[in-house]
Amino acid sequence: MGKQLHVISFDNPFPPNYGGVIDVYYKIKALFDAGIEINLHVFEYGRERSLELANICKTVNYYPRRTFVNPFVGALPYIVSTRNDVTLLQNLLKDEVPILFEGLHSCYFLSEPLLANRIKIVRMHNIEHDYYRKLEEVESSFFKKYFFAKEAERLIRFEEILNHANNILAISPNDVTTLESRYKNVSLLPAFHANQQVTFKTGKGKFVFYHGNLSVGENDEAARFLINQVFNDLNIRFIIAGNNPSTALKKAVVNYPHIQLLQHASTAEITKLTQDAQVNVLPTFQSTGIKLKLINVLYQGRWCVVNNLMVENTGLADLCTIANTAENMKTEVKRLMGLPFDEGNLAKRKQVLNKVFCNQINVKTLIRLL
Repeated sequence: MGKQLHVISFDNPFPPNYGGVIDVYYKIKALFDAGIEINLHVFEYGRERSLELANICKTVNYYPRRTFVNPFVGALPYIVSTRNDVTLLQNLLKDEVPILFEGLHSCYFLSEPLLANRIKIVRMHNIEHDYYRKLEEVESSFFKKYFFAKEAERLIRFEEILNHANNILAISPNDVTTLESRYKNVSLLPAFHANQQVTFKTGKGKFVFYHGNLSVGENDEAARFLINQVFNDLNIRFIIAGNNPSTALKKAVVNYPHIQLLQHASTAEITKLTQDAQVNVLPTFQSTGIKLKLINVLYQGRWCVVNNLMVENTGLADLCTIANTAENMKTEVKRLMGLPFDEGNLAKRKQVLNKVFCNQINVKTLIRLL
């Protein structure tokens, strides 16, 4: 029997079509390809089950997420208290195999005395309380704003449970710095992703593209910023793709015939739009974690315009065009619309991305900890 690993996932990682589960799924796949047997534990709440997981895991166990819990009461963060199932603990206790907890979300049993002698590794996808503070800032609904503020406070206190982990794997250099100031055994494990090689389409695209999960306030805010302050007076076709846009975003698009909003684009459609665009534009208003859509754009697309917060301390700044104001973004987008993306730019990307974000190299870091 080869090495085994329990993986506790906060959500069903298939299909890998949004930030966190992309990292989970492709990490599991890289472990499988390296000969590690995975016992996967999934908290599910709405995403359909798939045979794809059974093909790369030794076992797949599903647990209902307890979303009926009142989100405003209790000392535990809601994202943790809703992922608490005694059957999970019973399954973990059937052997002595190491355990990988995906995110603080899945860490309810991290301090469990019955698991005291097990190797326990936590993958941190974000500095969660910072992330929720930012969600609070951009939220307009009073109840959501209050929930995000309360959740941030609970997450600050709960994060101390990381002292029970043997290893903490941060997803970005910034997060390493933050976590190292509070905990031991912190190391960098870059994000896992779908890309095997850096490619780009020859010729020039005819539009600019932005994509993100628009149900997340930060992404909706970025999209509205681009509509109202960058593309409001540019005579350039602009496409936005993402699920669950706000009413304010949908209203903003109506004012501009050259701006198109795609609310139900598939992963394949988003990939094609990323490749076909002349410019992918990706501003962000918070710098926690790392944005997997940035990695995808750099592997698949032509020019990429970002602000400092998107690339700060990621090692990817030299692969992007930096613009921190609306006026600078207008200037850079107009410049890049007429500029071919060539083999020299491709070679530079290959050199950086294949060194930092190679799944096959990075999975070895994780395997060494088992």
